[in-house]
Amino acid sequence: MSNTEAHPDELVLGDGGCARPESDCPGADVEIITAREVPLGGPRAMTVHRTLPQRQRSMIGAWCFADHYGPDDVSVTGGMDVAPHPHTGLQTVSWLFEGEIQHIDSGGNRGLVRPGEVNLMTSGGGICHSETSTAHTTALHGVQLWLALPEGARTDAPRAFEHYAPTPFRLTGLTLPRSAGQARVFIGTMFGQTSPVTTYTPLLGAELKVAPGQEFVMQVNPEFEHGLLVDAAGLQLEGVDIPARAIGYTGVGEKTLTVKNTTDAEIYAIFLGGEPFGEEILMWWNFVARDYSEIEQYRREWQARGERFGRVEGYVGHGGPDRNAEGQSWLPAPELPNARIRPRKNPEPVARPSQERG
Repeated sequence: MSNTEAHPDELVLGDGGCARPESDCPGADVEIITAREVPLGGPRAMTVHRTLPQRQRSMIGAWCFADHYGPDDVSVTGGMDVAPHPHTGLQTVSWLFEGEIQHIDSGGNRGLVRPGEVNLMTSGGGICHSETSTAHTTALHGVQLWLALPEGARTDAPRAFEHYAPTPFRLTGLTLPRSAGQARVFIGTMFGQTSPVTTYTPLLGAELKVAPGQEFVMQVNPEFEHGLLVDAAGLQLEGVDIPARAIGYTGVGEKTLTVKNTTDAEIYAIFLGGEPFGEEILMWWNFVARDYSEIEQYRREWQARGERFGRVEGYVGHGGPDRNAEGQSWLPAPELPNARIRPRKNPEPVARPSQERG
């Protein structure tokens, strides 16, 4: 998915590298990262809720971008219709709860994003792709995530596309009935399940579907920082209420985390984790770089339709062959800011409590 903001911020991101000290408090500290609304597209723009990046905290491990969208009525919003657009220095991770999206990229790959199946695209030094909700999709509901590539892979990793449908794993609850829902591990290893999808830093990504009124404990890697992105209000992490579409963040050092559904309805959540990312990165629009001169170069090459990014063949948007609903065959880059935006550094991987426990 593209970041379609007309005036995207320039962000310098990195981690502080120290763990939360041991304490006798009940449960891990939880920091709340709320979402902001961003329109995706033209006059009938689909609204997404963005939790990463932002001023408060920009990364969780290598996870550097998180959009939640839906459930959206496609007859009202027009659905998703993102014309070919570029990426550098990252991997895109697409995950749906409902709907279907057609992906085409300049690596010659085509794929359908479906509920419960992860699509991962690796940009390496440059790629472009399009994303369009399919004709029979009536509702769209899911998340779009980005992973920053480390220095050794950001230019050398080949353009790639991977698809994986993880097997659901039953969550064991603390109360009767003991089934607390299910999990699907789409990145990394958890619950004894391992995803074969390629990543370049130690990471975790899993969908949790938590049954009404249920509570369960997760064994987690203490070297990872973690974030729980919730789909709807009613989930607690370590006794802290997480607002709808927000992330509950815990720093490194935790070995277990407890999740509870306080409602009488099933709730989805996305559980993210990773080792703190040891490099500062610069993000602007759809580019991940290391300095401003790279951003300038990427933009020049994209505007000139340079060979770095290749071509998307076969894109059919909602405006017809090779056109989106706004009549565009590709997304031009926004204008660069008049001055460098002040660098923002990620705080240390230690949760700063945002509210009292429930």
